[in-house]
Amino acid sequence: MLAMRYSVGALLCIVFSVGVAPARAADADAYPNKPIRILVGQSPGGATDIVARALAQKLAESLGQSVVVDNRSGAAGSIAAALVAKSAPDGYTALIAPGSYTMNPSLYRQLPFDPVKDLAPVTLIASAPYILMVHPSLPARTVPELIALAKARPKELVYGSGGVGSSGHLAVELFNTMAGITLTHVPYKGAGPALVDLLGGQLQLIFASVVSGLPHSRNGKLRALAITAAKRLAVAPELPTIAEAALPGYEFSSWFGLLVPAGTPRTVVARLQAETAKAVKLPDLNERLAREGSEAVANAPEQFAAYLKTEMTKWADVVRRSGMQPE
Repeated sequence: MLAMRYSVGALLCIVFSVGVAPARAADADAYPNKPIRILVGQSPGGATDIVARALAQKLAESLGQSVVVDNRSGAAGSIAAALVAKSAPDGYTALIAPGSYTMNPSLYRQLPFDPVKDLAPVTLIASAPYILMVHPSLPARTVPELIALAKARPKELVYGSGGVGSSGHLAVELFNTMAGITLTHVPYKGAGPALVDLLGGQLQLIFASVVSGLPHSRNGKLRALAITAAKRLAVAPELPTIAEAALPGYEFSSWFGLLVPAGTPRTVVARLQAETAKAVKLPDLNERLAREGSEAVANAPEQFAAYLKTEMTKWADVVRRSGMQPE
């Protein structure tokens, strides 16, 4: 009798699993049939939020469902990421994360989610490099001259960033490590105030976003030395990359990627990737990204996964070698 109960139980499990699998497949095939929510771990008006809202509008048009952006800022973006990680893996809750997603595991001792296991990569939407800006009073007109000056005056040159662990901070720490120099860091509550102090001469240099820094170099208030990307920018072709100017292999970009809960059906992931790729190729969205110094990518999920792994390894090494203390 006991054996019979086990046999019936096993049979019920088989029947249940057979019944559920087609239902899940049908749900995936019908995707989407209700609104989609995209979480952003940064405040409204920031670069990640701007990209998210521009993409959400295009996805809503192509998918035929409303796509809502939900800002859940705090804990360096981890609050939003944790919420998505714990959501149902059905494609109706997604995350648009910036480059700090791969830096946080090395900077924070405990995250409320596993960035490798709990979220599935969909696509790298776009990447945006920074510009190495210096105050005109600094006697350095090229990257090699800046490095030579920093070596001659160790710890005397001061740079600002949007805070410890921010993209601007880590971009300079990578620069420090590869150049063998030590620049003194002054963290601010945002990149904007740091840029204001650079304009005022309280700082010697900063790594600024293209959209905020380029106008100041064009009007002569600041001097742009190079960009952090792997190749020159179409909006500023006169600027060399740091890699070609002085440090081969140097590359830093602030990027924006789309992720969903782990376990989301592959067909749903593929649909989201395809629609995102189509959206960023539309002239108006593509031109908007280009104006802000961003380059559309929209790669495959496997490529984005490999990129995330490489970035996490790189930043773990930078954090360790720089001596930055995790929060």
